[in-house]
Amino acid sequence: MKQILLIEDDPDLADILTVNLLNEGYTLEAATNGNDGLERLRNNHYGLLILDLMLPGLDGLEICRQVRNMPGYLPIIIISAKSTETQRIVGLELGGDDYLSKPFSLDELLARIRALLRRVQALDRLAEEKTGTLYCGDLVIDPVAREATLAKQPVTLTAKEFDLLLFFARNPGKTFTRLALLDQVWGYSHGGYEHTVNAHINRLRAKIEANTTKPNFIQTVWGVGYKFIDYPETGNDV
Repeated sequence: MKQILLIEDDPDLADILTVNLLNEGYTLEAATNGNDGLERLRNNHYGLLILDLMLPGLDGLEICRQVRNMPGYLPIIIISAKSTETQRIVGLELGGDDYLSKPFSLDELLARIRALLRRVQALDRLAEEKTGTLYCGDLVIDPVAREATLAKQPVTLTAKEFDLLLFFARNPGKTFTRLALLDQVWGYSHGGYEHTVNAHINRLRAKIEANTTKPNFIQTVWGVGYKFIDYPETGNDV
């Protein structure tokens, strides 16, 4: 079972989560401030991070930034009393894989943990099977280095933007609804989070499309969802 690090300064909530996660069979460590949490992350290997945003010392957003600069990929669930759409988007943009607003139900958190760990395991298996570089016209995607270039220029992507682009590129010509993309890329389906897909696609298009109103890569299928154009998998420009 994956080892979880919980960084949460509310002792009552930390105790409740610790007891219940241990009862579910997870191994868990808890830190009560950002500095202690970051130190643990630097010196230990964890399978999942549950992270509060408002912490003594380093705040959760700064921890997210630093985690995403560390080698390897650590899935992150953000839990926060900051429940506005802007805060959720910022948290996801900085590298969070999921975001739960306080107060939340324990059952929902456990479901999100299971879904996220399943998705990470599936991506690990897929990475073992499909490690080759993808060539989509002048867009080149390296799944191992988790890097993308466009016309030989690097494209700066967040972790989730890269996951979304890689999923599209590995499934060219197939149309996906927003809920299907939530399930496949984020690891859960929930109608209230469809705006998250829209926001990520808009930002991704702004980075890879010459004209976002007439996209060449990620195309809208009206009334259904989105699809990635079916490029021949070749190193030559198309």
